[in-house]
Amino acid sequence: MPVVDALAAEYADEVDFVAPAWKSDFEATQARANELFLSGRIQWGLDEQERIFELYGVPYQPVTVLIASDQTVVEAWAGLRGEDELRAAIDDLIALSG
Repeated sequence: MPVVDALAAEYADEVDFVAPAWKSDFEATQARANELFLSGRIQWGLDEQERIFELYGVPYQPVTVLIASDQTVVEAWAGLRGEDELRAAIDDLIALSG
């Protein structure tokens, strides 16, 4: 998550980073978010009814979903990716949405 947090800070003026959590309680989610998202640029919340996960067909975490400004899902993948791959995907998303 440090890589994602750094990218969130770098791309803050162009991309919104959102990190919903599930299967937890609010206090535990807040504590974990405070540990992982030091930049303050990642919006997080607890999806207690798992609506966001259902909406995007996410069966487990970690999953990344890139959504264009018109709310179209551009790309989604399970698991982790390296900084270069994430940066390339974000740059492609910006170019598509621009």
